[in-house]
Amino acid sequence: MKKRRNFRKRPKDNSQGLQVKVFNNNVDEALRRLKRKVKNADLLQDLRKKEYYTKPSKIRREKRNLAKLRNQYNIQKEKNNYWYSRKNNR
Repeated sequence: MKKRRNFRKRPKDNSQGLQVKVFNNNVDEALRRLKRKVKNADLLQDLRKKEYYTKPSKIRREKRNLAKLRNQYNIQKEKNNYWYSRKNNR
């Protein structure tokens, strides 16, 4: 393997949390990247969930209701696909 000239390795970042470096005083781009990182890390959703204490029974109830909704959606989707495929096969 050839050695690259004028090649410097970036120093390792041992810092915690989300960080964005600003290049060429381009703060708008850095802010956009930071917002994307926060969104992808689900940071704000976790903060909203942990804002108040929720009883374990309420958490279980919400999970159960979400599972029911998912199941209803999947059944409706299969039903629509079934009728759609029957129309096209005639």
